[in-house]
Amino acid sequence: MSTENKAGLGALLTPEESVVVLIDHQPFQVANLHSHEPTMIINNVVGLAKAAKAFDVPTILTTVLEERGGLLIQGVQDVFPEQKPINRTFINTWQDERVVDAVNATGRKKLILAGLWTEICLAMPAIQAAGEGFEVFAVTDASGGVSKEAHDMAVQRMIQAGVTPITWMAVMAEWQRDWAREKTISGTVEVQAQHGGASGVAFAWEQQFLATPTGNDA
Repeated sequence: MSTENKAGLGALLTPEESVVVLIDHQPFQVANLHSHEPTMIINNVVGLAKAAKAFDVPTILTTVLEERGGLLIQGVQDVFPEQKPINRTFINTWQDERVVDAVNATGRKKLILAGLWTEICLAMPAIQAAGEGFEVFAVTDASGGVSKEAHDMAVQRMIQAGVTPITWMAVMAEWQRDWAREKTISGTVEVQAQHGGASGVAFAWEQQFLATPTGNDA
């Protein structure tokens, strides 16, 4: 069960061990998102998707009843334009064999999930997958519920089931781990600049300083 290996270096994420599933970031769910400011969740899940692409982490997109609830939000779809989301009828993503098969095909056991809503579409698959041998990470700031209480209670319930809560920038930082890994630095910096809020602003400011001649350069 995923309650094992919760400490030590091996408990941290690596790109090579990770697989991401993004669940039901659709207009219907966003319309009743009240645990967080909706644009923040959209920003964060797009940032998470871009980070996964930058680190070549397999990412599976899924929707529920998209003909009613709407297509996947454009910001996420634009990161993976070639991928058609798996459109389900199951509320619990992990009961759809196509999703499970796609995850299993990667051979990876560190399962990173984000979804709307936290208390339903995130908690259900997280709890089930945690009981089936996956080390599950729930990205809490790329997910949200119909109320703050609903979100918070779902996170508590997932923790009790052995799921690890994490935020999207922490995921990216664990994937990068070492600034000497030059291959992914540009991708990490670009995603942070676009979606990292004040961190992105600070980075742009730093770049301005580095590009600004000093009085001694004249």
